[in-house]
Amino acid sequence: MNCFIMSFLSLFGLFGCQSGQANLNADEFENMLSKDATVQLVDVRTPEEYAAGHLRGAVNIDWYADDFLETAKAKLTPEHPVLVYCRSGKRSAAAAAKLEGIGFKTYNLLGGYMGWTEAGKPVSVYEVEAFKTSIGEPLTITLVKHASLEIRYKGLSIQIDPVSGLGKPTDYNTEFPKADVILVTHEHGDHFDKEAIGALQKDDTQLVTNARCAEMLGCGKTLANGESAVLPGGIGLDAVPAYNITEGHLQFHPKGRDNGYVLTLDGFRIYIAGDTEDIPEMSELRDIDLAFLPVNQPYTMTVDQCVRAAKAIGPKVLIPYHFSKTDLSSLPALLPGIDVRFRQMQ
Repeated sequence: MNCFIMSFLSLFGLFGCQSGQANLNADEFENMLSKDATVQLVDVRTPEEYAAGHLRGAVNIDWYADDFLETAKAKLTPEHPVLVYCRSGKRSAAAAAKLEGIGFKTYNLLGGYMGWTEAGKPVSVYEVEAFKTSIGEPLTITLVKHASLEIRYKGLSIQIDPVSGLGKPTDYNTEFPKADVILVTHEHGDHFDKEAIGALQKDDTQLVTNARCAEMLGCGKTLANGESAVLPGGIGLDAVPAYNITEGHLQFHPKGRDNGYVLTLDGFRIYIAGDTEDIPEMSELRDIDLAFLPVNQPYTMTVDQCVRAAKAIGPKVLIPYHFSKTDLSSLPALLPGIDVRFRQMQ
């Protein structure tokens, strides 16, 4: 009888029933990721481990951090499943139990990242930021490189300025799902790539560009500065000006040609500036939760211009992008009250 009880308890623990969590092997974990677009994928390893490689689309919330639960509550919603993993499965099992204790439904990857890679599953080095909208729905932003981003929300994939090259090769055929929306700001080669756009398109992809890119592609919905559209899922889109104002630089991005974009996802507003300097129209932007501002003169902004732009816009979070080798270390001190986040967006 005692042996039977011990065996039963061992099996009971294997499936995480004490905390409610379920343990999945690599195939089951991958299947759940591919079948349920609402799942929230969390890597609970250290930032250094995460940076070396992680599962595609995973948000990093370090189990060892003192504010693990507070960060998880800020970034995740209990309305959708949470898939967690670590190096071998031990930290993630503990993290899953903690999350279960505050109302999340969790699934732990057996064997962790090691088991995943040993099974030949795909990994990524693109950092992912997670936010929640005003209705509590999670959204993630994959910071691909330079000016290339992917926004995931309610199962939709929105790609912004996808480019295959630029020193960090990206295979959009295999590394990302087909896009529901593709936004292109302007025709320069570090923002406009026919191959990448073609790899991401499906029959019903909504492609939105400025007039010149639509002409070059022979397709796409054109938005001019000041015009708006409604994207799939009721997402609002505003095309806003993006241009140079410094003498000697005006030819790079002339006024009226290129777009920046503001997306409104259930009240969460994201400003993607495109290639621009600190133009007067920025003061008209309101209630921006997250701003992406470019910082690389002579083509876009100096650090001082970025500071002026951020103060005019007042975003809650600023992620500088398109910054090449510009030294941005002074930005946090110059922008008190704004959460400045440095990510790999050179």
